[in-house]
Amino acid sequence: MSTAPADRPPGCPGAPQGVRRARRPEEPQTPVVERVDAGGRAGVSTVWRLRGLQPARQLLRARYATTQAGFTAEAIPQGRLKHHPILVSDGPQHDEQRRKVARFLAPAVVTERYGDLMAQVADRTVERALRSGRCRLDEAALHYTVEVTAELVGLTESDVPGLSRRLVAFFDQPPFDIARDDLGRSRRQWARAARNGLSPVARLWWYDVRPALRARRRERRTDIISHLLDEGYSRTSILIECVTYGTAGMVTTREFIVMAAWHLLSDDALRERYLAAGQPERLAILEEVIRLEPVVGHLYRRVRRPVEITDGDQTWTLPPGDLVDVCVRAANTDTAAVGASPHELCPGRPLPSGVGGAGLAFGDGEHKCPGQPLALLEADALLTRLLLHRPRLVGEPELGWDHLIEGYWLRGFELELDPSSGSE
Repeated sequence: MSTAPADRPPGCPGAPQGVRRARRPEEPQTPVVERVDAGGRAGVSTVWRLRGLQPARQLLRARYATTQAGFTAEAIPQGRLKHHPILVSDGPQHDEQRRKVARFLAPAVVTERYGDLMAQVADRTVERALRSGRCRLDEAALHYTVEVTAELVGLTESDVPGLSRRLVAFFDQPPFDIARDDLGRSRRQWARAARNGLSPVARLWWYDVRPALRARRRERRTDIISHLLDEGYSRTSILIECVTYGTAGMVTTREFIVMAAWHLLSDDALRERYLAAGQPERLAILEEVIRLEPVVGHLYRRVRRPVEITDGDQTWTLPPGDLVDVCVRAANTDTAAVGASPHELCPGRPLPSGVGGAGLAFGDGEHKCPGQPLALLEADALLTRLLLHRPRLVGEPELGWDHLIEGYWLRGFELELDPSSGSE
């Protein structure tokens, strides 16, 4: 039996409970702050790469000093929209948007309003897997997250498999270089991006958003589409928000659930600890999983006024116009912030004051993801029910990378289940 190094965090008293699986060797861990000069090239930005958790948080918390640059936000035309999409808006308007949607996503609200729904959908998901004796978890998790989050958003007038297909199709995009004004795409790539992006959005409008709007114009419900109608959002603005909530709230949560299951099914001690724990400890384990395996690996901001960041006794001033790349995977494994063995799964590791268990996996500052409570509770509801039946991992899933969200995807996650199995 292996023994723990003297500097192992308290959450890992013995052997490590798993190591990072979503690794990109081309992403260095140092330097903590790096400036990549554009060299005066037209249409190319100077880029600051922040790999330390402290300077990254300072940048993300510099209120009104930066604007959203990730998710190709700067290529999205917004001039004709009265209400900018919450994902790419900034400043006081963004603050107001977040304040108003907080009533749908606060932890207590998620538990009270959607707890029973998550339990029911999770039960149905597991029951289907038990009947067939097999489960492809990446597909089951997608339909599960879509069904739950669609209720919160208000996309309830269409079938879940169809909505799932339309949301996933949106991610079929050509690669891009975010430091270039033209994203480094050729005309052919831009044409492909338009075709692969607009076609799923058009189908999402016709089959999902349009019928949802009709239903809520007849009768408002307690969901985000009803809220947007009350706020006077146009059909176009509502469609864009539905794409935002669909991709952020459904598709990325799917990857998190699959990654968490991969870790839990690969470590008997961790799985038994998870199943025996109360919900607070289970959520802490899931936070440690997403700290180690953040689904979105990079957050991009454009500097609008000078921002000063520090690391130890070093200080840098980021000038307006420069692009900032917050390297989440590196920041979340910064030993100065998360302690020893940063690339190991160590639930319960001590963290500095103000640093959450998930690190920067859900962002920070003005654009911190408001759906963090929902993602954690969704994952817990499904995983607790699934793991009680002792599923067996048939084969390792395929891991790949998505350019649009700078994150990983997992496919082919095949499980076998015994229909006679159950909790002991």
